[in-house]
Amino acid sequence: MTDDKTNPRVDEFLQKPSKWMECYERLRAMVLDCGLTEDFKWMHPCYTFNGKNVVLIHGFKDYCALLLHKGALLKDAQGILVQQTENVQAARQIRFTNVQKIIEMEAILKAYIREAIEVEKAGLTVEVKERPDVGIPEELKSKFDEMPELKTAFDALTAGRQKAYFLYFSNAKRSATRVSRIEKSMERILNGKGLMDCVCGHSKKMPNCDGSHKFYR
Repeated sequence: MTDDKTNPRVDEFLQKPSKWMECYERLRAMVLDCGLTEDFKWMHPCYTFNGKNVVLIHGFKDYCALLLHKGALLKDAQGILVQQTENVQAARQIRFTNVQKIIEMEAILKAYIREAIEVEKAGLTVEVKERPDVGIPEELKSKFDEMPELKTAFDALTAGRQKAYFLYFSNAKRSATRVSRIEKSMERILNGKGLMDCVCGHSKKMPNCDGSHKFYR
């Protein structure tokens, strides 16, 4: 599939082995049929309207999905939109476990995508609510006691970067998971990097970095 609305990096993505390959290909054809332009962001096919992100195709262990970037603004007449986590305010997923479901829902899915395009045309935005303050997890306090240099590096981060780490660590329900997240983030913190900062060695600015570094953790 090659035309002025497709992106060769998506072709490369689709050549990699995946249990969702048939689903990805079907979703790609369907989204392009809605008139969106294909891009590749965050290591996944992303589709835009006048440069604005509308929908992303991605997959997980148990399902693949369409991610509508402003899905919270859609009417969701079919009740099929899923909020991935409680911290996701704007985006919503439509999930699939097989290609047959995508085929059966094609008319509905196109209607949702076209509604999402109308949201962009109207310039609508999601009103983001302030998240409640999150305290320092006990596991992080313990790590600070073990490694004073880690606390020094953490204190040197901006308030926004600190808050992002607090949320990331605290959202884990199990203490063992919180400890694991902290240990995996220690090198970033010691290097003065925030949770979403570029660590790939390139500039944060396009075209040298496509934002994929956000998932390198």
